[in-house]
Amino acid sequence: MSVPTILIVDDSRENADIFRRYLELRGYAIRIAYNGADALALFDSVRPALVLLDVLMPGRDGWDVCRAMRQHPHGAHARIVMLTGLGANRAREGMVLTGADDVITKPIELPELAECVRRNLGQGADVGASPGSTPLGR
Repeated sequence: MSVPTILIVDDSRENADIFRRYLELRGYAIRIAYNGADALALFDSVRPALVLLDVLMPGRDGWDVCRAMRQHPHGAHARIVMLTGLGANRAREGMVLTGADDVITKPIELPELAECVRRNLGQGADVGASPGSTPLGR
């Protein structure tokens, strides 16, 4: 079985790097984009199984990027999880309007992130495990 590739899209390099390190320790292949344009280019070339997509980014926001990903030929095959500090109700409304599959509200606890990744990839456990609990977000 091949290792699922996860595309992390966040304009906060610090958050993206923490997510990357945490998920790589669990055996996932990670690619990172820091803006919507780079995210769409990587989505096209990498064809990730899962996208962790920040909502509030300069330029193209996460909702717009999510809509564009859903229109891509690979869009029906990837799971998209929105990362947001907007609050649960507003996040869920945006999720429904853009076709996202799931949402995590900030601040994000790393075990919550790992559980969300497993759930959205249909896995019972991490590819390779190691515990940790650090809150993230802004």
